[in-house]
Amino acid sequence: MISPFLIDMAYIVAAVLFVFGLKMLSKADTARRGNQISALGMLIALVATLLYGGLDYTYILAGLVIGGGVGLIGAKTVAMTGMPEMVALFNGTGGVASLLVGWAEFHQSSTDIAAGTLTAFSSFTLFSIFLASVIGGLTFTGSVVAWGKLSGKLPGRPLLFPGQQIFNVLLLAGVLAAGIAFSLVGDAADPLMMAKYDLYLVIVVIGLILGVLAVIGIGGADMPVVIALLNSYSGLAACATGFIIVNKVLIVSGALVGASGLILTGIMCKAMNRSLANVLFSGFGSTSSGAGKKNEGEARVITAEDAYLVLEAAGSVVFVPGYGMAVAQAQHAVRELGDMLEENGCEVKYAIHPVAGRMPGHMNVLLAEANVPYEQLVEPDDVNPIIETVDVCMVIGANDVVNPAAREDEDSPIYGMPIIDADLARTTFVLKRSLGAGYAGIGNPLFFRDNTRMLLGDAKDSVSTLVAEFKQD
Repeated sequence: MISPFLIDMAYIVAAVLFVFGLKMLSKADTARRGNQISALGMLIALVATLLYGGLDYTYILAGLVIGGGVGLIGAKTVAMTGMPEMVALFNGTGGVASLLVGWAEFHQSSTDIAAGTLTAFSSFTLFSIFLASVIGGLTFTGSVVAWGKLSGKLPGRPLLFPGQQIFNVLLLAGVLAAGIAFSLVGDAADPLMMAKYDLYLVIVVIGLILGVLAVIGIGGADMPVVIALLNSYSGLAACATGFIIVNKVLIVSGALVGASGLILTGIMCKAMNRSLANVLFSGFGSTSSGAGKKNEGEARVITAEDAYLVLEAAGSVVFVPGYGMAVAQAQHAVRELGDMLEENGCEVKYAIHPVAGRMPGHMNVLLAEANVPYEQLVEPDDVNPIIETVDVCMVIGANDVVNPAAREDEDSPIYGMPIIDADLARTTFVLKRSLGAGYAGIGNPLFFRDNTRMLLGDAKDSVSTLVAEFKQD
């Protein structure tokens, strides 16, 4: 057993490491080290907690073995294309863990009151149990639905029914009212004591239902925002759990995750030029794929051999990666092509839209895995002012984030969304399997522009063919 003072000091050290690690995650060149520092902080917090007196190590060790085994298998076997789904499940497990801690603490306190060792519930503790349970339950089921949409187990389009928004509001109001009633102090002589048990079950059930209804009506194009928001929810649930069990480091870490998740959600919404309320309640993506102006013209298809001739003469190339690159697992081939272009005297950049892919930072993770230099990664605000001077813009599996309709078509559902102006480059190559719509279900006029050439087929195969052409030169 270790003294409470040393445990508190360890918690302070862990909290400081969390803050520094989180700060370092904001930059690509320090993100990996920031992750390691945060992991060290978590290790310190775990060790300090395990040294606390009165714990049953049998269940703790069993949990560590099972949880560590599942995590190890997941880390080794889940492909990079499956990372968004894995992140969604991680958020969900964090939520259900908070719910279970709240449930266990409520049960234990109820048992103590029945045995006479505890005279009454603390109103503050009850309210913390309410928050941990309802937010944790919402996060769990919402994350499961997000996983289903991301993995294709559920339709990516919004699933709506008449009056759904009103029903959601009524459910939310109902659970808040139940939470207030649940949080009222009650002692062993309180005739309404038994009602608290039933009320708690009602709160848990409503929280679980809210999670489903909150995410089921959101379209696939908004998944990066949803993932960031669910991550925030999991942190808020953990923070509430920290107040329940009076654990300082859990309060701090939960608050950090909750706050950073909300900030990231705001960044995602800004990148789409939409409010959070619009994302949560608009049902974006439920419109037909023909929404907006009808695309006119004919797509010009090019072969990899002809594309090579253009790239060989280019002085500047900007890659715009999207989810299609992840599906094709083409990131290593793209990096190899970029290296060859540089050897040929070409300036190479990788323009990454904040909502490209299926989760925040999805493209950054893929390119980092392929060892693309951090200094070559640029944001839309960096590349758009110079895009007209770029010889070739290569769009690899991206669609909605380069759709000119967002800039030109007031009838388009994505009108006003900031995009990468790939259509303004001198020549634009689009690598896709077909001319089909993107995840938002909206046609893309970029495919039919005079300066656009479509390189159809698997992105990895197309890029590998370009690499082979350079090697033969």
